[in-house]
Amino acid sequence: MSNSTSTKTWREQIRHHKNQAIQSYFYRRIYRHESPYHVWGRSQPLRVLLILGHMRSGSSLLTHILNDNPAILGYGETHITYQSPDDFKQLMARVYWRCHEFKKLTDLQYLRMNHQYVLDKILHNKLLADESLLTHPQVSVIFLVREPAGSLSSLQKLKPHLTDQERFRYYKNRLIKLGDYAEFIGDREKALWVTYDTLLNQTEPVLKCFQEFLGTKVQFSEQYKLLTTTGNRWVGDSQGKIKAGKIIRHPRPTNYSLSDEIQAEANSVYQDTCKRLLTFCTPSI
Repeated sequence: MSNSTSTKTWREQIRHHKNQAIQSYFYRRIYRHESPYHVWGRSQPLRVLLILGHMRSGSSLLTHILNDNPAILGYGETHITYQSPDDFKQLMARVYWRCHEFKKLTDLQYLRMNHQYVLDKILHNKLLADESLLTHPQVSVIFLVREPAGSLSSLQKLKPHLTDQERFRYYKNRLIKLGDYAEFIGDREKALWVTYDTLLNQTEPVLKCFQEFLGTKVQFSEQYKLLTTTGNRWVGDSQGKIKAGKIIRHPRPTNYSLSDEIQAEANSVYQDTCKRLLTFCTPSI
């Protein structure tokens, strides 16, 4: 074996043992306490922040804006199926392990686990198997919806193998479920509602609302740092705009058009969902 190969193998072994030790450290702190929200060594419980939206709603942008605040830690879709409060432990473990790279001594600061919230975004009905988790005292929710033309046009690029009816069926069923979630929570102090349009075009008041709703010391900004997972498939948006590190407001031209029937029903579902969210949630503006 050459010296270079031996050195590489040695470094890989050290990296492997380091990663195992760090991951074990997070697991011990998280699972040592029976409460789904408490972590050993913390005086205050961790809160859970859930983004409830739909595909192509702008959830990746919202995730990056929220995560850039030092009070919040998340990376996008974890794809956890929430069946009991114990699954919040799984969220903590996955987020703390995936959100950081421990390459320098200064990276050890992340071992403090001193965030106020851990974040997940949920875009599919099946992932919230136990809806009662939404009413737990340590859970806060931000609902995010986008108008049908932009949503379905963007979804066509993401899922070109689906028919227009299949894409619309997902959009319709998801919006109806979001309205159901909001009504089930029934508490404006726990649920905030924002649209993709207001996030882009009324950014300043929306960001102020985020700070008030979440009670963070640091203000939110429309500029954000890229994450180690930014652009990764199955985590969030893999398109180029998310890698800009700031809100991009120029819409992309599209030749996609909906049938009159789908357009009319989609608009009706969207307007009805917005009315329900306005009834049961705190509006962002």
